[in-house]
Amino acid sequence: MPRTLLAGRHLTMSFAEDRTYELWSNFMPWRKSIPDAVGNDLYSLQVFANGYFESFDPSRSFEKWAAVQVYNYDAIPGGMETLVIPEGLYAVFIHKGPASEAARTFGYIFQTWLPASGYNIDNRPHFEILGEKYRNNDPSSEEEVWIPIRPAN
Repeated sequence: MPRTLLAGRHLTMSFAEDRTYELWSNFMPWRKSIPDAVGNDLYSLQVFANGYFESFDPSRSFEKWAAVQVYNYDAIPGGMETLVIPEGLYAVFIHKGPASEAARTFGYIFQTWLPASGYNIDNRPHFEILGEKYRNNDPSSEEEVWIPIRPAN
């Protein structure tokens, strides 16, 4: 994936104290005010501390973003923040179904695919792209899950 520019908002949260609804409720009314957006896809992005998954603790905090990709940061409206996703290798998966069933997809990624893949998690943002097939909690919803990886040593 090439270097990617995002504009949006973020909150600090944990898996135990999920504030995703609050984040998206605050972002969506302002989404159309962001100029130079690249397409209509939404990014749900997580920034984890280095080693976050080595000893997983659901109460440990991370940053979660609601954002859109932009061409540049020349005219980002007040109240919006910016984030750069660095260039790097990602494994991409499709989650089908409502967000409430995402644990099944992430369980497969981290417990089955990753240990057998020859890759390790890299210290870059994790994200989901909510594109034209995304339907929030609809059973027919689809979203792309992007996991940063690097070859295992």
